[in-house]
Amino acid sequence: MAPHSLRVVLVEDRAEDAELVTRELARAEVPCEVHRVDTAQTFHQALTDYSPDLVLADYTVPGFGGMAALEILKQQAPTIPLIVVTGSLDEETAAECIKAGATDYVLKTNLVRLGPAVRGALAFAASQARSRSLEAQLALSQRMEAVGRLAGGVAHDFNNILTAISGYADLLLADLPESDDRRRDVEEIHQAAQRAASLTQQLLAFSRRQVLKPKVIDLNALVRNTEKMLRRLIGEDILFASVLHPRLGNVRADPGQLEQVIVNLAVNSRDAMPDGGRLTIETRNVELDDSYAADHPTVKPGGYVLLAVSDTGVGMDEETKARIFEPFFTTKVRGKGTGLGLATVYGIVQQTGGHISTYSEPGKGTTMRVYLPRVNEPADPIDRPEEFAPEQLRGTETILLVEDEAPVRAVTRQLLERNGYTVLEASNGASALALVDGNDRLRVDLLLTDVIMPGMSGRDLATHLVAHRPKLHVLYMSGYTDDAVVRHGMLEPGLAYLEKPFRPAILLRKVRAALDEST
Repeated sequence: MAPHSLRVVLVEDRAEDAELVTRELARAEVPCEVHRVDTAQTFHQALTDYSPDLVLADYTVPGFGGMAALEILKQQAPTIPLIVVTGSLDEETAAECIKAGATDYVLKTNLVRLGPAVRGALAFAASQARSRSLEAQLALSQRMEAVGRLAGGVAHDFNNILTAISGYADLLLADLPESDDRRRDVEEIHQAAQRAASLTQQLLAFSRRQVLKPKVIDLNALVRNTEKMLRRLIGEDILFASVLHPRLGNVRADPGQLEQVIVNLAVNSRDAMPDGGRLTIETRNVELDDSYAADHPTVKPGGYVLLAVSDTGVGMDEETKARIFEPFFTTKVRGKGTGLGLATVYGIVQQTGGHISTYSEPGKGTTMRVYLPRVNEPADPIDRPEEFAPEQLRGTETILLVEDEAPVRAVTRQLLERNGYTVLEASNGASALALVDGNDRLRVDLLLTDVIMPGMSGRDLATHLVAHRPKLHVLYMSGYTDDAVVRHGMLEPGLAYLEKPFRPAILLRKVRAALDEST
């Protein structure tokens, strides 16, 4: 039985028969409102104005009838079930009705079957709706995966290019005096490279090919830490409030990426409220049961922490909601958005093992609900990045640099040599092994290697070299990583990783930290 009073359209030309049907529905405890029609025109109008949950149609109505109603229903509202209710119907005709798309048929001489038939039709319609929802989710998942693979590959290659562009711009800036007019041009090149790097980061987040550094997080503390920034972002015409559960469970996630989720959702809500409104961030503990998981194939039943971001903005229709996580889809005017904000959120949440759902209606605002698996562990302390004075970033150690992209290898070598390091370079794993294997007198303090290279991955190279040189330090670098370094998208504890593109200070800090780490 439906959880609310059903809206039933009854195709019937006889008022007394309509009364019998209405009484039988009441006797069968099917709460409903019945709207009777007897022509094609009034049936069309009822589908538009009345929005029925169910159609009951007499097989023979002068000039109209159940089969004509069924054909109209297929065109105008194919998800609404139709039951044929008629005075007489032979088995062959009844079979034809079911074959044509009717959910069931009931004889007027046996109206006692009407209640069970209605319940069965509604259950069937609900099952069909669930099936369509699952198919839509699967189609979206497959589409996102295909685009994500493309985006991840493009981002990886583009990050190599950006590393070279940004690196050489940094070298030029280091050589040009402040008074040189050419500095402004080089700075513009560098800023453009940084903007492009930000775009590739969003592509990697969407495609779930970024490196996450997960920690056990107190989500309430993370929300509080971002509140000041959010208030600046959303403006004074939007009332901001947070409703945080006092005994919230912890989650395992990358703090930086989860902060980006909060900011992206808040900015999206702000843009949906051009005339002001209310933005609310809520946290609480929830349990997602088997029933919820059945409707959402990517969800595992269990305990979750909910992060809900709600606004009172313009809302979305069903067509827009179906596309909001697609990369480069945006409802904003050209130049006002890349269409990657919610795609980035989707990628981060999926890679973290979570789930995101949307509730929205035109003119009634939007609520984005992010569900993250709850963990029964204490929150990790907040890491403070080790700071080095400029002179501490220099060194005299020997670094084996392995990178298959020649421009990246060249600029990285220059940056290291300018800061005192001795650099041995190789374009792939085999060349690196040929350079150092069997030469125990050759000093190598650090292996700085790309992760993804032809023939031999950086991880395989490091495993081989460390087996023969146990004191060798290793620093991986990449535009994104594969399973050789990242297990399910999570950086393994103890691995040092440098993300491309990188600034000289970041490179030198990572190198110094890796070298100073005790083996």
